[in-house]
Amino acid sequence: MEKATFGAGCFWGVEAAFLQVPGVVETAVGFMGGRTPNPSYKQVCYEDTGHAEVVHLTYDPAKVKYDQLLEVFWSSHDPTQLNRQGPDVGDQYRSGIWTTNETQQREAEKFIAEQTEKKAFGGRKIVTQVEPAKTFFPAEDYHQDYIAKTGRACHVKNPW
Repeated sequence: MEKATFGAGCFWGVEAAFLQVPGVVETAVGFMGGRTPNPSYKQVCYEDTGHAEVVHLTYDPAKVKYDQLLEVFWSSHDPTQLNRQGPDVGDQYRSGIWTTNETQQREAEKFIAEQTEKKAFGGRKIVTQVEPAKTFFPAEDYHQDYIAKTGRACHVKNPW
C-alpha cells in the first residue's frame, strides 16, 4: 500500500471523488502544510494556521497507479485558482499535492509542465503547490466521509 495527499478545495468533495476510485482503500480528510500542531477545523478556517484542507489516502498500486490518482485530482478542481475553489475562499482551499517520494514529485511536476506547454486550463497559470508531505492532521470525526453521512452535495467536480 502507498499514501498520497491532495488538496483541491473543500475536502468533503475531494474525498467523495477519491472514494469512487477502484484501488483506493482508505481516505481521511484533514490538514497539511501549516504551522499549528494538531489544528481544529475552526482554527484552520478562522485563524492563520497555514494549513490546507486535504484528503490523505491509502491506495493499492497494483490496482490504481499514481498518475490515475493525479487525473482524478486535476479533473476535480480548477488548479489555476489561487487560494480558492469556487465559492470557498482562503489559503486552506489552495490546490496542492504533497508527495511521499521522488516518483510522485516527478509525475506531478511533469503534468504541470505538459499542461502549461499546451496552454491547458485556458492558458491560465497552474498554481498547484507540489511539495514533500508534511505531518497530516486528521479533521474531526464528523468531517470524515461527510457527504456519504449527510447526503449533502459539494461544489467540487466529481469526475466519476
